[in-house]
Amino acid sequence: IQRRCQEVIDRCWQQGEANPILSIHDVGAGGLSNAMPELAESAALGAHFELREIHIEEPGMSPREIWCNESQERYVLAIAPERLDDFAALCARERCPFAVVGAATADGQLTVSDRHFDNTPVDMEMQVLLGRPPKMTRNASRRAVHLPPFDVTDIDLGEACRRVLRIPAVASKNFLITIGDRSVGGLTARDQMVGPWQVPVADVAVTSMSFHGHAGEAFAMGERTALACVDAPASGRMAVGEAVTNLAAADIGSLRQVKLSANWMAAAGHRGEDAKLFDTVSAVSQFCQRAGLSIPVGKDSLSMKTAWQDGGEDKAVIAPLSLIVTAFAPVGDVRRTLTPQLRLDTGEDTELLLIDLGNGANRLGGSALAQAYNTVGEHAPDVAPAQLDRFFALIQRFRQQDLLLAYHDRSDGGLWATVCEMAFASRCGLSLVLDTVCYDPWANDVDGLEKKPDTLKGRFQDKAIAGLFAEELGAVVQIRRADRARLTAALRDADLGYHFIGEPNDKDEIRVWRNAKLLFAAPRAELLQGWSETSYRIARLRDDATCADEEFEALADAADSGLSVRLSFDPAEDVAAPMIATGVRPRVAVLREQGVNSHVEMAAAFARAGFDPFDVHMSDLQAGRVSLADFAGLAACGGFSYGDVLGAGQGWAKSILFNPALRDAFEAFFNRGDSFALGVCNGCQMMSHLAPIIPGAAHWPRFERNRSEQFEARFSQVEVLDNPSIFFAGMAGSQMPIVVSHGEGRAVFADGAMAQVVRALRFVDPQGEAATRYPRNPNGSPEGITGVTTADGRFTIMMPHPERNFRTTQMSWHPSDLGEDSPWMRMFRNARRSVG
Repeated sequence: IQRRCQEVIDRCWQQGEANPILSIHDVGAGGLSNAMPELAESAALGAHFELREIHIEEPGMSPREIWCNESQERYVLAIAPERLDDFAALCARERCPFAVVGAATADGQLTVSDRHFDNTPVDMEMQVLLGRPPKMTRNASRRAVHLPPFDVTDIDLGEACRRVLRIPAVASKNFLITIGDRSVGGLTARDQMVGPWQVPVADVAVTSMSFHGHAGEAFAMGERTALACVDAPASGRMAVGEAVTNLAAADIGSLRQVKLSANWMAAAGHRGEDAKLFDTVSAVSQFCQRAGLSIPVGKDSLSMKTAWQDGGEDKAVIAPLSLIVTAFAPVGDVRRTLTPQLRLDTGEDTELLLIDLGNGANRLGGSALAQAYNTVGEHAPDVAPAQLDRFFALIQRFRQQDLLLAYHDRSDGGLWATVCEMAFASRCGLSLVLDTVCYDPWANDVDGLEKKPDTLKGRFQDKAIAGLFAEELGAVVQIRRADRARLTAALRDADLGYHFIGEPNDKDEIRVWRNAKLLFAAPRAELLQGWSETSYRIARLRDDATCADEEFEALADAADSGLSVRLSFDPAEDVAAPMIATGVRPRVAVLREQGVNSHVEMAAAFARAGFDPFDVHMSDLQAGRVSLADFAGLAACGGFSYGDVLGAGQGWAKSILFNPALRDAFEAFFNRGDSFALGVCNGCQMMSHLAPIIPGAAHWPRFERNRSEQFEARFSQVEVLDNPSIFFAGMAGSQMPIVVSHGEGRAVFADGAMAQVVRALRFVDPQGEAATRYPRNPNGSPEGITGVTTADGRFTIMMPHPERNFRTTQMSWHPSDLGEDSPWMRMFRNARRSVG
């Protein structure tokens, strides 16, 4: 239903000055009782509403429940009366329900009538409801809390390293990320997954503004809730700082372009919490003013407390004060986003540089290390606004000068987690040297000491652990050793602390050194599995346990070379160029049903290949507004038609097969000798059910629930098989990654059909063999089959999404030598060439 609403809104605003929507408001706190009056009040008008015009599914609701409930899956709109019929037609096309519930009035009065009870439950002046009420006064008192110091003297360094990697705030979030569609819309330029091994460590999300050019938008988040247990104002400043250090990975330019959204959560009214909230809001306000940041939007949830009785005893739990900051900014070039993946292919010596915004304080209060040892600590990290501003400007400048090869902010888990995640994304070892990070002039703890300590004790122990696990803000960057002097001069000029902390090694181990003494070493694969174990355990409980086991075991596979691109054709060659030069643009129907969400990127891919794509809704065909006879080709798009409630694609297919006129129209289209069709994802599932009316599709499979029993959003390696599909002409043997986003993609064949089906695409492992294990085969299809075609090649269906990967900017990872067009663009150009 949300997709249908969005389609109507999109069709309206795309009309520009002719937009029938005069005003729009989402429904939140207070429900319609707040949203509707605000809509009228924004134009200084009154309003009259009829309660019984509001759509409800529960007839037993009272008038107050109807008017005040906070069901938020709704919009309220003001429509010009003369445009209501136009708006209704758009809603009918999208099958989007709407109701006219009232009208604006000039009397400044708010009235709500109820024809069922023949009364008027609301009749009041608008100013009484939405005028300027007196400000609320709250009395709050600060509560002094004395926290014990965090004594790290007896902590074993190796044990600490392993514990911290398993803390949920630090550990892999893979179990959450792979179940959400990250590529829908086709404009995702930087998702959470980084590198050829798709490790979830990205600092910033980046989207393209369009399917042309390279401008975009960046989004990043910051939250330091645990610090509020130690120092609430510092937690607010650090949340803003973390959002900014994450955002710095994108090509933004100036910090003044960054806008913030603040989401406040607190247990208002609980002893001491109101004062914390007041102090933190004040601190964040002052911080942002000094840093040149603004917070134009936000929200709050101030009831973060739950209370109950147990055996007659009152009990309660509160959540710590939390500020979740989301930072937004325009991006100059989405291709220049830095990631934590280390560059190992430069042919030059490189090293890692820590830029330290904590000025060497290395405070452990509220850290993941403290949590791992069941304590809090007494001193929380903090950040100064001027320093954050200089840091951001310098990172942007270094990027423009091409001085940075990789970037990762320091946050949860401290320096240890930062360098581990960089190693995980790169599948390499690292040698980490703590000498300058731990520098302590009082202990003469410096290189060159004539007599180095034999053991890690006392002040040496404290400094090493603090330097490794403190969560002061900053970043680790990979630089060329030849650029060292240039960078350090700039850092000194900006008055920013820095430390050279190590370099990649070829031992595939992560090693920690201090004063030429090896403090800790472990295989990178072992640490990767430790970092991934929390995610694995959750996924094993939630999903198919065998699949979870296979994915966890694959992390230690030394033969896993990751994603790759091996092509049998030149992706830069535009095989459709001669046809495009004629000026003829064949019409292709981009077909969708309610719930389909991949039609825009599909249209963009076909348009780029020289087609003239048309948005065709099934309601257009049913109403006779559009005829398939007018199109050279058809593309059935991905999404969730009818919410997949009848099985993926089945409802869509049945709306064709059980409608005689539509069935005849589709059958006539498929039997034309000059037509073609492509079904992707939900369109693939739908077309598989149309096999009885598609010539040559008798052996096509049906697509059922993934073997993992979960929606799978992956970037998977596939191979184009030798097949007659017009889309894959000249591509046989090519292996490359592609977006996969589906919950029901497992191919199921009738007896004997698999041997006779014309295979077009299959999942493969790093060795190029058919992938049978999860997640290389994300849905469990036999022999990795994920695309099939007909003997004449005119009709092809596939579960992966080529329309979300036709530009390299859309690919989560690709070799640096690929140009603007990805190898998947060849599919659409092949189709254009076949039409002539």
